Amino acid sequence: MSDMDNTSPAPEGGGAPNPTSKMARRRARELALQGVYQWLLSGNTMATVQRHLESETENLDRIDRELFVSLLRGAIGGADELRGHFEPLLSRPLAELSPIEHAILLLGTHELRQNVETPYRVVINEAIELAKGYGGTDGHKFVNGVLDKLAARIRPEEVDAARAKRG
Repeated sequence: MSDMDNTSPAPEGGGAPNPTSKMARRRARELALQGVYQWLLSGNTMATVQRHLESETENLDRIDRELFVSLLRGAIGGADELRGHFEPLLSRPLAELSPIEHAILLLGTHELRQNVETPYRVVINEAIELAKGYGGTDGHKFVNGVLDKLAARIRPEEVDAARAKRG
């Protein structure tokens, strides 16, 4: 399901929001970012990171758990392959990336490759928001530049169609 499909708020009378809502997906991306960041710094296994996040996170029912698990497992499990896609587009060596930028690029690259039902602009915008919220001062500009170039390589038809539509 794409981020644009189901943006249902909480049901009338209270209760948790729909776990596939836009906010639930954003929370899933934030939690996945925490996990990939933790993995990069600690070197713990993917399973250990996931267990830790799930045990420490309140209101797990308020996230899109399917997206969280997919992003976390995909970014960590495919890290070497994902780096192979974005590393040639970096303006500096991979080792000089902040762990936040590195984690966001792993997540964004995974999502561009695997979640084709989510428009590439949504993937990039969500990555930018993560970088603004958790990264350095201009980290969001760097993330935007890398993922924009990467989207043109991974999803050329979608990017070309969007550019043609804009004029």
